[in-house]
Amino acid sequence: MKRREYSNLVILILPTLITFSAFFLLPMARLVAIGSEGPQGIGAYLDIVTVPRHFESLLATLLLSLIVTASALAVSTISGLFLERNRFPGRGFLISLLTFPLAFPGVVIGFMVIMLAGRQGLIGEVTKLLTGSKIVFAYSMSGLFIGYLYFSIPRVILTIMAAAGKMDPAIEEAARSLGAPQWRVIVDVILPALRPGLIASGAICFATSMGAFGTAFTLATNIDVLPMTIYTEFTLNANIAGAASLSVILGLITWLALFVARSLAGSTAAAAG
Repeated sequence: MKRREYSNLVILILPTLITFSAFFLLPMARLVAIGSEGPQGIGAYLDIVTVPRHFESLLATLLLSLIVTASALAVSTISGLFLERNRFPGRGFLISLLTFPLAFPGVVIGFMVIMLAGRQGLIGEVTKLLTGSKIVFAYSMSGLFIGYLYFSIPRVILTIMAAAGKMDPAIEEAARSLGAPQWRVIVDVILPALRPGLIASGAICFATSMGAFGTAFTLATNIDVLPMTIYTEFTLNANIAGAASLSVILGLITWLALFVARSLAGSTAAAAG
């Protein structure tokens, strides 16, 4: 009987293993191998720290992703708590508007940033009318920050709303009845309860910002982030080994962020339980 159960288990798992191997393990193994097939061999993986342009691109991408993540968490936590705890006419419509950017690809979001802060954008026209000169920042890190924040907020706010919906209001009321001021209730009750959701959504936001390409490609006039560097190495410089090694490193960074976040979220959830 045990042998038959084992055979059935293998039959059930086999399609998943084949799919996982064909669409993830084999392509990843090939990508890692290509990264070491260039003139430098495996030393190509050190270009990320030895080549100034690559290193600066990595730092810029990390810094941008961290700022986007922190901003999205701050905005989404306040908005998510408010929307979850208050019922008012138009609430559903407002939530749908806040989550609408999930329907847009990166290229469309980049185009929207250009329409807002590009050379013919709304901000430029208004500032020219008021000051006589246009303010244009769509094609810089500031424009990329606006674009990344735009598609990051919906991913975070939905998670925060779900986490806030599971909170017990009685705990907050107990803290207030014991004389705790509002800021202590937020620090000692609300944020610890939201911590797993904050960590999980923050990790997804960070990983998405690290690897986002469409928006950066649309705005890439004065932008040098890692996905654009990989694209340039592959298409303009024909440096396939270099592009592959940078891709592997980018993937490892995002995987590490997700792994650490999953571990922290799991431990905080376990501690809370």
